[in-house]
Amino acid sequence: MEPWESESAHVSRPESLEALVDGLQASGRYTFANEEARRALKQSRPAFNKARRRLVRLRRIASPRRGFSVIVPLEYRSAGSPPPAWFIDELMRFQGGDYYVGLLSAAALHGAAHQQPQVFQVVTTKPRRAIEMARVRIRFFTKRRIARNSTSRIKTETGSMAVSIPEVTAVDLVRYVRSIGNLSSIAVVLRDLSEKLDRQRLFRAVREEAELASVQRLGYLLEQIGAARTVAPVAAWLAEQLPRPVPLRASGGAAGAPLDHRWMVLVNDKIELDE
Repeated sequence: MEPWESESAHVSRPESLEALVDGLQASGRYTFANEEARRALKQSRPAFNKARRRLVRLRRIASPRRGFSVIVPLEYRSAGSPPPAWFIDELMRFQGGDYYVGLLSAAALHGAAHQQPQVFQVVTTKPRRAIEMARVRIRFFTKRRIARNSTSRIKTETGSMAVSIPEVTAVDLVRYVRSIGNLSSIAVVLRDLSEKLDRQRLFRAVREEAELASVQRLGYLLEQIGAARTVAPVAAWLAEQLPRPVPLRASGGAAGAPLDHRWMVLVNDKIELDE
C-alpha cells in the first residue's frame, strides 16, 4: 500500500508531486513509478512531466530509467542520487528480469575489497544500458541464466537486494575479468574472498555458472593464492571433462607459455599479489 492509499485519518492524498515525494520519503520509500504517481495525483501527463522535470532540476529526484524515479535526500543532493543499493531492487523489479549485485560490488559486500568500486556492478539476464547520474554509475553484465541458489538477500538502508554468494562472485570475477580489471587485481580480490568460499558451494557454482575456460582459469588462480583444498573437488571434476589448454590471459598470445597440467592453463601472465 502506498502512503497516499493509507486509510489512516492523518494521511491525506497529496496535492502535488513534491508533497507525494515528501510523503514517500517520510515513510522510508525512495522510489516510485512515474505513471503510478501521476494517476495518484490525477494529473495530466504534461502537468505531471512539468512538475517532475522541475524536481529533477532541483535534484530532489533522479531518473535512472524512463518511467522510474528515485528520491534524493538532502545529504545526497551533490551526488545526484542516493547509493544504488538504495534503489537497485525496486529498479530491477520495475524493469523485469532476474538480477543480482555482483563482481567487485558483491566482493566488497563480502568484505573482499580494499575500497568500494567506483562503478556499481549488476548481473542480469537481459542486456541493459549503463546508468550514469552525476556521481552514481551502474554497469550491467549479462548472463543467460541466473541459478536459483546463486544469490542471497542482503539488507540495505531501504530494504534488501539480491547479491551473488561468494562462490558465484568468484566465478564471475574470472569470467568477466577483461571488463573489470586484470588477472592480478582479481587474484588479490580472490585471496580476500577465499576465506568465505565453501568447497561444495564452489563446486556447484562452477557446474551451474561457469564456462569451462573460466573454470580452468579460476582453479589456477585459487591454487596460486593458497586455496588448493577449497578447489580440489573442482579439479577432480575438470579432469573428467578432458579440457583443452587455454591461455591464462585470454587476450594475450600463449606461444611458448608453460602449461599447468592440473588446470590445463597456458601461463602467459604473471600474477602479482603484493599489496
